Amino acid sequence: MSEKYKPQFPRMAQLKTAADLGNYLTKNDIGLPFDDVLLPAAESPFNRPIPLKSGQTIGNSLCILPMEGWDGTLDGRPTDFTRNRWKKFAISGAKLLFGCEAVAVCHSGKANPNQLVMNDETFLDFVELRQLVLNAHTEAFGKTDDLVIGLQLTHSGRFCKPRSHKAFESKILYSHPFLNSKFGMPADYPLLTDEEIDQIIQQYIDAAVLAQKAGFDFVDVKHCHGYLGHEFLSAVSREGRYGGSFENRTRYLRNIVAGIREAAPGLGIGIRLSAFDLLPFKKGPAGAGIPESAEEYPFAFGGKSNGLELDLTETKALLTLAESLGIQLVCITGGSPYYNPHLMRPALFPPSDGYLPPEDPLLGVKRQIDVTNELKQAFPELVIIGSGYSYLQEWLPNVAQYVLRNGMADSIGFGRMVLSYPTMPADMLEGRPLVRNHICRTFSDCTTAPRNGLISGCYPLDPLYKKSPEAEELKAIKESL
Repeated sequence: MSEKYKPQFPRMAQLKTAADLGNYLTKNDIGLPFDDVLLPAAESPFNRPIPLKSGQTIGNSLCILPMEGWDGTLDGRPTDFTRNRWKKFAISGAKLLFGCEAVAVCHSGKANPNQLVMNDETFLDFVELRQLVLNAHTEAFGKTDDLVIGLQLTHSGRFCKPRSHKAFESKILYSHPFLNSKFGMPADYPLLTDEEIDQIIQQYIDAAVLAQKAGFDFVDVKHCHGYLGHEFLSAVSREGRYGGSFENRTRYLRNIVAGIREAAPGLGIGIRLSAFDLLPFKKGPAGAGIPESAEEYPFAFGGKSNGLELDLTETKALLTLAESLGIQLVCITGGSPYYNPHLMRPALFPPSDGYLPPEDPLLGVKRQIDVTNELKQAFPELVIIGSGYSYLQEWLPNVAQYVLRNGMADSIGFGRMVLSYPTMPADMLEGRPLVRNHICRTFSDCTTAPRNGLISGCYPLDPLYKKSPEAEELKAIKESL
């Protein structure tokens, strides 16, 4: 999808004043709160430290979210592109790096052939990546004793593509009425056995042990965006020890945590969670996303059985379980980029395999903020990180300040924003004006590129990618759509 198409909603850059934004929200009945004026640095909630039960302190209330990399080597090691991205995380100014990167626990669990993998062969690469972060952060900010660094561990499950950017080698828990056919799997596609799941759990534990040896403060056991951990939560039709009841569907998480506690005592554990889900969406007649049609849809974790409304009952049960397991760090997101991306990544400009926004993207931002707030109020002892803020662009600080000031989240997460503007958090922390021509405009090139076998980066704004040969390939791909 080219950025040249005329969007049906106004660009955020057109809302130049607080009055403009307020009037637009009022006119369109979007109850998104924000502060008209940003506080000076000394009074800003962005600079509020977060104490953890582990004894560590996160130095401020801004966070870098984990991203899936498409630029590693085929054997799961980082490249210079990877190291460049991690350096951006380091100089961002955020004191919580929630996972840094989605790192597969085995080669067969990769979402793309160039995803990083944690194993004995790649271990030293992660030691070096972490040290790169420490060195760059020290150079920029003088100290790292208040910097908390995690590593996101993942298995891509239904969305495994370990050997080709186009060919799925899916590992699924149950036959899904829409996703099986959408991604080329027959209804009788073989399911992971309980024994195979046990092996994957052990791979998580082994990877966590290596992460601790490499010096990471915690691991994120990924439970979001349709990947394996998330699919367990919706495996209501699966038989056996890992499906059906809530107890069985959370056995995967419980067994991973128990194994990590035994094999890597003292290592922190966090979860990035799709706290809600809805029906899969597809491109409608006018190009905008429309939901699949279903009289009943039991596969939306955090959603009602009609697949179109939220119900956080089981989400709250999961967070109750997380607390009982000693997990404190929880990053909230929703849905999946594979089948309803507007839920977790509101944008005007969809990626090449996406659809035009079915709603004002500001409603998507508000939905994530509202869910995060509800969960924070229900679980005051958890450290809750919000995400989905990129679409706000220059208004991100104003909304984020309101959220933090009113206790609606503990930390604000930055995802693709830091690809184009790595020091945006640092500018917010110091009360500096934002650099407008560095702000991500959600053109989705960072997703369109890897969807078509290219490395991921900010092609519109980052000179490293803008001047690369891949930029010309991406341009041709977009023009052909």
